[in-house]
Amino acid sequence: QVQLVESGGGLVQPGGSLRVSCAASGFTFIDYHLAWVRQAPGKGLEWVSRISTDPSDTYYADSVKGRFIISREYDKHAVNLQMNSLKPEDTAVYYCFADLLVGGSWSSYWGQGTQVTVAS
Repeated sequence: QVQLVESGGGLVQPGGSLRVSCAASGFTFIDYHLAWVRQAPGKGLEWVSRISTDPSDTYYADSVKGRFIISREYDKHAVNLQMNSLKPEDTAVYYCFADLLVGGSWSSYWGQGTQVTVAS
């Protein structure tokens, strides 16, 4: 059974830091690209960051570039998002996402999300 389980969300003051993590199970972790996607209240999904099977291949949305760092831990089958210099506009539910292109079709999975609230 495939599972992506996020943890580490919470309330943090503006300018603070927080790390969210996602533990993956039920699929071949090293084969999948991983990403963090967020949804702020009343808004659509925003692709925050992505890390390829090659961990040196990463992507960051302009809104978080220079503040967030994505990483993957192969021994723990986990993907982390270190969030620094947080702003109120970073408030959102953060979802973990994994996908793999196989034979022309995408195999993808979502976590249940973790709430991050940035407020004083």
